[in-house]
Amino acid sequence: MADNEDINPYELLEIEPIATEAEIKKAYRQKSLKVHPDRHPNNPQAAQKFHELNTAYELLLDPTRRTALDTKLNAQQAKKLRFAAYDNKRKAMMEELEKSEREFKKSRVDAQREVQRRQQEEEMIKEEGRRLMREKQKAMSKLAEEKGKQKAKEEDAEAPSTGPLDTTVRLKFSPVNHAELAKLENIAALLRRFGPLDAASIVLSIKPNKKNPSKPPKHATALVPFSKVDGAFAAVMGSGRKDHGLEGIE
Repeated sequence: MADNEDINPYELLEIEPIATEAEIKKAYRQKSLKVHPDRHPNNPQAAQKFHELNTAYELLLDPTRRTALDTKLNAQQAKKLRFAAYDNKRKAMMEELEKSEREFKKSRVDAQREVQRRQQEEEMIKEEGRRLMREKQKAMSKLAEEKGKQKAKEEDAEAPSTGPLDTTVRLKFSPVNHAELAKLENIAALLRRFGPLDAASIVLSIKPNKKNPSKPPKHATALVPFSKVDGAFAAVMGSGRKDHGLEGIE
């Protein structure tokens, strides 16, 4: 029952679990006369008792809900009978098992909360990227108003590629530890989680080991152009983080 799940509808109506629908209705009529608020205006608990009685009545007349209730009560009764037969040692074992189950459920809830926290954190990073994009668009509009559309285009073209609003991310990693990143499509797949990017324009540079050319290269660098600033910003913020798939990657 919604208000008090500990109340047994059968006990409240003083009927047996095998009672027929007619017996349920008869018991309800008899009990409702005793607790109806209109008949007992001076009883402050009459309204609550009448509500509980109605809730029990409606539940027992619903075949689906009554079946679910019977299943629950039978399981509770079976559990009580089994538990009553246990000695003190077995009771302690059961209590410990239930405690472990509660702790497991709690740990699962905590894990879900951690996932939500990370999702919120990632959303905050993306929102910061969107804020930077809005600032960029506002700055470009102001520049266009002051100096004209043509001059704004020229200044945009002359802006250094490493400016604060640039969408290209430089990736630095060890070819030995991340051999799969020697392929451009794998680099694109790794970073696409942060936002859309131009996979065809990725530039990869793997320089040979200068001191010992026979050994594998120590470092590799890739330039990855994102389509939007928020994607580039999110990738930078995820640098080196295992939970973002960038462990050992700068």
